Amino acid sequence: MTGQAVSLRRWPVKSLGGEDVDALEVDGRGAAGDRAHALFDEFKGAPRRLTIRQAPRMVLWSAAYGDGTVSLDDPPSPIVTSPAGETFSWENPALPAALEADLGRPVTLRRDPALMQDLPDSLLVTFGASHRAVEEELGPLDPLRWRANIHVEADAPPFAEVGWEGAVLAVGDARLQLLHPCERCVIPTRDPVTAAKRPEILRHLNAEHATLFGINARPLGHARIAVGDAVTLRR
Repeated sequence: MTGQAVSLRRWPVKSLGGEDVDALEVDGRGAAGDRAHALFDEFKGAPRRLTIRQAPRMVLWSAAYGDGTVSLDDPPSPIVTSPAGETFSWENPALPAALEADLGRPVTLRRDPALMQDLPDSLLVTFGASHRAVEEELGPLDPLRWRANIHVEADAPPFAEVGWEGAVLAVGDARLQLLHPCERCVIPTRDPVTAAKRPEILRHLNAEHATLFGINARPLGHARIAVGDAVTLRR
C-alpha cells in the first residue's frame, strides 16, 4: 500500500473541536498537545473525565493552540471558543463558569502533558476509501466525526486497514506501529457542527463493519509528520 497524508488534526482539549495543522510532532506518547487538556466532572463521588458521551454540547466548543510551537513536553495553553464565538484562555477564571452554564454541569479543567487519549500513547489514522464507503452506505458524513489525527488517501480498498494490525505505517520519516482497528462508540453519531444525533451511524457500523473505523497507531520514536508526506505499509 502506498499513499499520502492529506490532512492532520490535533485536539487540544478532549472532546472539544480541534484544529487542522500542517505538521504534527510525534513521539511514543502520540502527537504534541493532542488531548493534553480535558474537562472533568464528578460521578459517584469520583472525578470523571468528560466526553461527548456525557455532554454532547462539548462538540460545539473548540480549542486551538494557533500558530505557535507546540512542545511535546510542555504544550501551551489553548484558546477555547464557545458555540457563540466567545474566546477564553485556558487559565481564564471565567471559562469554567461559561462551560458549566452551557453544558449544564459543574466542570473542572485539567492539564496533563502526558496526554489523555482514550487509548494511551496513540494516534488515530483514518483512510479516505473507508470514509467514502460509509458515505455510499449512509450519505454524506463530515470526516470530523471520526476525530482522527492523520487522514490518508491510499491505493487500498475500503476497510483494508482492519487487517493491518501489527504492521508498521511509514508516514514521511515517522514510523507508526499499527495497534488495532478503532472500535467506535457513540461519539461519531454527533454532528460536529450541530451536535445533532444520528444513531443509525453506529448501528450501521456495528452491522456492516464490526463497529470498526480507522486504526490506532503508536509512533516508534520522535518524528515530524507533515501534510503531503508519503505513506507506505511495512509488514
